[in-house]
Amino acid sequence: MPFTIVIPARFSSTRLPGKPLLQINGKPMIQHVVEQSLKSDAEQVIVATDDDQIMAAVKGFGGEVCMTSSEHVSGTDRIQEVAKLYGLSDDHIVVNVQGDEPCIPPAVINQVAHNLHQHRQASAATLSEAITSTEEFVNPNAVKVVADQQNMALYFSRAPIPFPRADWMENNSLDSLTLDVESVGLSSTKVLPQRHIGIYAYRVSLLHEFVQWSPAPLEQIESLEQLRILYNGKKIHVAEACEKVPGGVDTQEDLERVRST
Repeated sequence: MPFTIVIPARFSSTRLPGKPLLQINGKPMIQHVVEQSLKSDAEQVIVATDDDQIMAAVKGFGGEVCMTSSEHVSGTDRIQEVAKLYGLSDDHIVVNVQGDEPCIPPAVINQVAHNLHQHRQASAATLSEAITSTEEFVNPNAVKVVADQQNMALYFSRAPIPFPRADWMENNSLDSLTLDVESVGLSSTKVLPQRHIGIYAYRVSLLHEFVQWSPAPLEQIESLEQLRILYNGKKIHVAEACEKVPGGVDTQEDLERVRST
């Protein structure tokens, strides 16, 4: 099953300027991402950037890079430009690997591409992992996802979903929500909520549609781009990741954590 990996990489970052070029054990972060991606079954790995320094760095270690517009507002727009420039067919699968995940397991890249290939009714696929702490469940930075019995996403939210109404009714406070890890689930439901992991596989046809759609109201409320796909009636397949996915690098603390591993 052929698929292509595209890694969007921007130089600007509010918390870590020049993030793709920050050194981790003698290599720029973007090189680690490319090397992990090359361990997958992808037939091609392309870095998509609008920055000359990133382009030079990628060429310097022998990676493939595509210079894209500086006007893109999201990584999805940048990936669509690459698909267009490379003339990828509408049914070709493109996996979006984030440029700040130097420890991304190759197995999960293969998994998300395979899942999309196997589920023709889906236009995109993504992954999740179980939430086992109350702190993460109520954290708005941890995006939650719920799916139907066919593993198609119903909704993504920064709010705690599925919402444990019985617990809330008993205590009338979000602060009182608890995850009963011992019984493997919310104390009232025995079902573990799922945290969304930000890796996507897309059919190229969806990418071409996506850039034509206006931002959706739900997307703007939640600040979650994937809601634009659901809002426009397309399906996203969701599965639990086959391996633990280490967190990406968003802060200096994250960077030091990765450097120490």
